[in-house]
Amino acid sequence: MSVHEREGRSEQGFAKPASTFLELFTPKLITILRERYGLSHFRSDLLAGLTVAIVALPLSMAIAIASGASPAQGLYTAIIGGFLVSALGGSRFQIGGPAGAFIVLVASTVQLHGMEGLFLATIMSGILLMLAGYLQLGSYIKFIPYPVTIGFTAGIAVIIFASQVKDLLGLTLSGPEPGALLEKLPVIWQALPTWDLPTVIVAFVTIAIIASLKIYRPHWPGMLFAIVITSIAVTILKLPLSTIGTAFGGIPNTLPMPSLPEVSFAKVGALLPVALSFTLLGSIESLLSAVVADGMTGRRHRSNCELVAQGVANIASGLFGGICVTGTIARTATNVRAGAHGPVAGILHSVFLLLFIVLAAPVASYIPLASLAGVLAIVAWNMIEKHAIALLLRASRGDAAVLMATLLLTIFRDLMEAIVVGFALGSVLFIHRMSKTTAVSTHRPWVEDDQPDKVDGSRLPYDESIASNPDVLIYRISGVLFFGAAASVGSVLDNISDSCKLLVVDFTEVPFIDSTGANTLEGLAHKGRQRELQVVFTGLPEELREKLRSYGISEPLVAFAGTIDEALQQHGASTV
Repeated sequence: MSVHEREGRSEQGFAKPASTFLELFTPKLITILRERYGLSHFRSDLLAGLTVAIVALPLSMAIAIASGASPAQGLYTAIIGGFLVSALGGSRFQIGGPAGAFIVLVASTVQLHGMEGLFLATIMSGILLMLAGYLQLGSYIKFIPYPVTIGFTAGIAVIIFASQVKDLLGLTLSGPEPGALLEKLPVIWQALPTWDLPTVIVAFVTIAIIASLKIYRPHWPGMLFAIVITSIAVTILKLPLSTIGTAFGGIPNTLPMPSLPEVSFAKVGALLPVALSFTLLGSIESLLSAVVADGMTGRRHRSNCELVAQGVANIASGLFGGICVTGTIARTATNVRAGAHGPVAGILHSVFLLLFIVLAAPVASYIPLASLAGVLAIVAWNMIEKHAIALLLRASRGDAAVLMATLLLTIFRDLMEAIVVGFALGSVLFIHRMSKTTAVSTHRPWVEDDQPDKVDGSRLPYDESIASNPDVLIYRISGVLFFGAAASVGSVLDNISDSCKLLVVDFTEVPFIDSTGANTLEGLAHKGRQRELQVVFTGLPEELREKLRSYGISEPLVAFAGTIDEALQQHGASTV
């Protein structure tokens, strides 16, 4: 099925004619409005938008702080990016904003290139995302193997938690905190004697509130409750803890004016690998989130339209001083559960966050950093899909190897390296498994297990002379004849006795032949000619026949027949 055909399915999953370019990139907001969007739909979206905003408020600030940015930048990202993702995206329910998966990449970018470098890399990533969407690469990004996504997500979670240990325990470091985990752990260990009891209590009370509400009141916004309760407690008790106000001077009550960071060829070249990393991770995260929403609702998103929207959102976020924007799985799932009807809910979630900045920004100054560290500790724990990891470790050694390689490389090396290596290992594993499904078997005509061939229903007679005739050899190939299986198939076909005069190869159960498989068959045909062996291919549909002819496999080098019986009759081997 082509990309157009996949995208051309209706939201209910029924096939329809291939979509035009305009239809592929029509935002779901337009689709919703065409469906006679009414007041009842708006009420549903209003409630869902408020619910998501309550969840997104503490998360956006916490993720930004952990990324080396200010809490205000996290809110700018959720407001600007979230609005554009919902307004222009190809998913009804996608919620855009800062995501925990980007913390490691964003923090390292800020450390190496500064905040201006982060803005430029975000804008460049937006351009690349738009390009990927318009080139219709969205359907291929979803081919990342499942063990790879589970592995790098768990690895990111470990790094996020490690980055919050300092604020969870209130440690005083002798110098700047290293970014790499292996360098960070000795520094944290040396600073353990400086732990602060009030900070530890506030952090773990935050975690306890969130965990308890998830069990006993799962529909309540646990993170917001935890932030509000601990902030009030710290203020009333006058605990000497670092807060957003003391660390960042509070949050502005207006959005900044857009501005373009300094651009030069040298900076673009230096930031291109970073932008590519943002693009790849953003594509995977966003499309996974959209797929999750599809699974929860039975709808179908437009993947390439979604990538274009993510690109526009990242460009705008970089211009307004925000960080990377992507589709967020937890907030998108919350949006669906809250009863959202369409993208208006995501737009309203951004409006509510903007109202918070305008009306209640001074209140954010009282939020303890220990509380936000507790929120991120919960986020890191939820990112690790424990059940999926246990399942993959038990499933097979190959899946376990891909998972562990991706996980360990993410933690101790680099996220992009982990994804590339994991994808390569997953591809090799898939090729190996596919090669095992391709087999060559000897076919004996007219045995008793065959189906009736005559019009009156009687069976053709079993011809012992044909079944054991050394001059006639019949092989049946089943499975995909591709480069992973070509060698094993070729070795079987090469073991043909010199007395054989007619070789029939049946392709009825072969759905696809690649160039390596065609080259193997061409070699077989030329060997047959040298030995005066007549080679007949049967069961090939016209499409595969034309493909073989394009590789030089045609008459008189080989002969073609519809069935094995026809091949035997045409070459005088049939006794029927």
